[in-house]
Amino acid sequence: ILTRAGFNVSTAATAEEALDRLGQETFELLLTDQRMPGMDGLTLLDRARAIRSDLPVVLMTAYGSVSAAVSAMKRGASDYLTKPFEKEELLLVVERALRQRRLEDEVVSLRGALKERYRLGNIIGTSPGMQEVFSLVERVAHTDVPVLIQGESGTGKELIARALHENSPRTAGPFVALNCAAVPEGLLESEFFGHERGAFTGAHRSHAGRFEQARGGTLFLDEIGAMRFDLQAKLLRAIQEKEIQRLGSSGTISVDARLVAATCDDLEEAVRRKTFRDDLYYRLNVVPIHLPPLRERREDVPLLVDHFLSSATKKFSREPLGAIPEVLDRLQDYTWPGNVRELENCVERMVVLARSSRLSLDDLPPAIRKGPEAQEGAAAGLDLPAGGVSLAELEKRFIQQALRRCHGRLRPAAQLLGISYKTLQYRVRKHGLE
Repeated sequence: ILTRAGFNVSTAATAEEALDRLGQETFELLLTDQRMPGMDGLTLLDRARAIRSDLPVVLMTAYGSVSAAVSAMKRGASDYLTKPFEKEELLLVVERALRQRRLEDEVVSLRGALKERYRLGNIIGTSPGMQEVFSLVERVAHTDVPVLIQGESGTGKELIARALHENSPRTAGPFVALNCAAVPEGLLESEFFGHERGAFTGAHRSHAGRFEQARGGTLFLDEIGAMRFDLQAKLLRAIQEKEIQRLGSSGTISVDARLVAATCDDLEEAVRRKTFRDDLYYRLNVVPIHLPPLRERREDVPLLVDHFLSSATKKFSREPLGAIPEVLDRLQDYTWPGNVRELENCVERMVVLARSSRLSLDDLPPAIRKGPEAQEGAAAGLDLPAGGVSLAELEKRFIQQALRRCHGRLRPAAQLLGISYKTLQYRVRKHGLE
């Protein structure tokens, strides 16, 4: 039947013979019986895909059942046929499996081309917001002007800072990063400017600060909004004078580092509250770059998933994995409060726990698997208890949950709650949650 339909067909009398042929020749599809003397079809499926992971396999069985089909598909089969079958059914299944394989090859090829066109270093994005980011980076990377990168946690601010460095004339120099929120307040000045031996208790030797370490390169200050107010004045002086003074020293040291800062806070609001110096803000904010959250660029999710799948399979020594369309639909529907970092962690989790060569809905974390409809249904299913509720207490609890999920950040929490930033500010104060 297949030969008359124009296919080039090779046959094997046993599973063992088929494996020998598969190891020596290239085939586009394997069609096998399920019950055979010696090795059965499911074992042949596993062994064949170990030789070539992308080989489409169709199983034929006279013992067709839903459980047998599910078992075969979970183990990587493209399709199955229940004997006896009609000629048209055979040709339809074979052509469908081959077409799916060709489509997957095209997708891999197109995504490879897209990655080259829509990426900057390790940053990927086809969305208008990310294309604007790429354009800004390309325009300012060759200059020494300060850049302020703003965006939620997990959006890739350090990746943008590294891209600025790697595309600049300073690329041969060091890239030095400091998270201002991660260093204890008492040590932050020493980390910035360094210290001399004996400058304070425990200073047993001289230490070069980050400004000195970044000489000739780029200094990246993450979470700049967390810096103490008194240190902000010293940072401003270092930027303006291009010199620093180590703790415990009376001399000054010239510094030559390109400054890139990042924050997930609203620095304009911090300036209004007098918790951040306006002169330092204007000095840092020469070129602002805003990184959009993942929920505002859902069209980037498939490319990111493909990139993280490729990285994770290599990292965990797994065979290449694909995903059914429904998985990508669920991933695009999710709001991703942790942004790209959360998506990367989710993909790595799925790769580690995957049971077949193609990710299914069962491989998704429960919160994502349910989809937006289930979440909306759960909210719609809230019933008023017979004894009534305290509406104010209910509101307070939802606000607390939103703030916890967004790590205390008001803007994304307001979006989760469907209210404005200022309304959430008012209600946070009202419930004493500050």
